Amino acid sequence: EVQLVESGGGLAQPGGSLRLSCAASGFTFSSYGMSWVRQAPGKGLEWVSGINSNDGTIRYADSVNGRFTMSRDNAKSTLTLQMNSLKPEDTAVYYCAKASGRFYFGGMDYWGQGTQVTVSS
Repeated sequence: EVQLVESGGGLAQPGGSLRLSCAASGFTFSSYGMSWVRQAPGKGLEWVSGINSNDGTIRYADSVNGRFTMSRDNAKSTLTLQMNSLKPEDTAVYYCAKASGRFYFGGMDYWGQGTQVTVSS
């Protein structure tokens, strides 16, 4: 059974940092692309970042580029999102999602339960 469990959310001040983790199990983590997706209160889903399985390509949404850093540890089946210079508009539930293939943009077939990030003074 595929499981994705996010952790690391919480409350941060504007300009602060948080580090999200996603523990994956039930599939060969190294073989699949992964993404972080968020949903702000009252809004739709927003793709945040994605990483391929094979070539390590990482891409970011313009809204977070330069502030967020995504990485993966295939040995530990873990996905990480380091979030710096946080803004109130980063407030959202953050989900990690598994791609259906090796490319992160190939469609997502499994999602975690999400972790809440709140940026407020």
